[in-house]
Amino acid sequence: MRFVIIGFGRVGMRTAQTLRSEGHTVVVVENDPDKVERAEADGFDVVEGDGAEESVLEQTALDTADAIAALTGDLNTNFAACMVGSQHGCRTVLRIDEDYREEIYEKYAEDVDEIIYPERLGAAGAKTALLGGDFNVLAEITEHLTAATVHVPPDSPLVGTRVVEVQLPGDARIYAHGRENEAMTIPLPRTVIEADDSVALIAPPEALEDVRAQFRGEAA
Repeated sequence: MRFVIIGFGRVGMRTAQTLRSEGHTVVVVENDPDKVERAEADGFDVVEGDGAEESVLEQTALDTADAIAALTGDLNTNFAACMVGSQHGCRTVLRIDEDYREEIYEKYAEDVDEIIYPERLGAAGAKTALLGGDFNVLAEITEHLTAATVHVPPDSPLVGTRVVEVQLPGDARIYAHGRENEAMTIPLPRTVIEADDSVALIAPPEALEDVRAQFRGEAA
C-alpha cells in the first residue's frame, strides 16, 4: 500500500519507519529543513513544504495514495491535510496532541476516519510498566498487527449476533466492545451486538479492510 505521512517528528518518523518495514511505500511531507534532511537520509521520498497546502500535497501523487496520516504538532495543519486527502479518496488519520476533550472530538471526528492521541498511548505504556506489565511486548505485537475501532452500522448483518460468535477473517480478534456513547469493556459471553455499537479489534493490516467490509455487510 502507499501512504503519505505529514510531519517527520517523533510520531511521524516512527510511523513511517514501521510502515516501510512492513513493505509499504511511504512519502513524507515536512517543512522543517532539518527534518527534511533527516527523512531523506533515512531513505524516504520527501516533499518539502507546508502540509496544509493543497499544492504541496498534490506533489505526493495523492490520487495514488491509500491513506494520509497528518501527524504534526499543529492541529490546524493536520486537519487541513486530512481534508485535502479526503478529497482525493484517501483514508484520513488525524493526530490530536491534547488529551481527550469531547468538544475537540466532536469538531473533527465526523470529518476524518481516525483520530489518534500519542500522549494517551504513552500514558498507557507508563501505566502498564508501573503495574508490572511489559509494554514492549505489546509494542512488538503491534509492529505486525493493527489495532482499530469499527463502528457497527444499523444495517450491519452482525446486529443481533453475540460478540463471542463473530467469526473474523484471518487472525483478526475482537478484544473490546461498547454501546453508543459508552466506554468500551471486555464483552461478556452474552453480550449481543446492537446498531451503532463499536468494537475494538486487532488484525493484520492486510485483513483490516475485509473486517470493516464484514461489519458493513459488503463483499470483501
